[in-house]
Amino acid sequence: MDNPFGSITPPVGPLGSSVEGIQQLISIILRTLIMFAGIYAVIMIVLAGIAFISASGDPKRISDATSKIWHSVLGFVIAAGAFVLAGIIGEIIYNDPTALLRFRYFTFD
Repeated sequence: MDNPFGSITPPVGPLGSSVEGIQQLISIILRTLIMFAGIYAVIMIVLAGIAFISASGDPKRISDATSKIWHSVLGFVIAAGAFVLAGIIGEIIYNDPTALLRFRYFTFD
């Protein structure tokens, strides 16, 4: 029996890819989270730098500002390193550096 509603083809995604549905949603969410992590790290480095400058020689405030700078840089390096590591592992296993960075799920057809 034919489908009474006809066939429906999903539109091309906003990124111009053929990824659709939950895959595209998760991909967009992950990219957005990494973008916000980078913006947050830059803002925290700037605020810690201002705290460092305004410390007026107080050793406690200088050490607090230095630790904030260090933690912000370390968090940014960990976030960026996760993507680099996923690219390296994807290249080694699948010969495609974006293999692990594209969310996919598999079905039994």
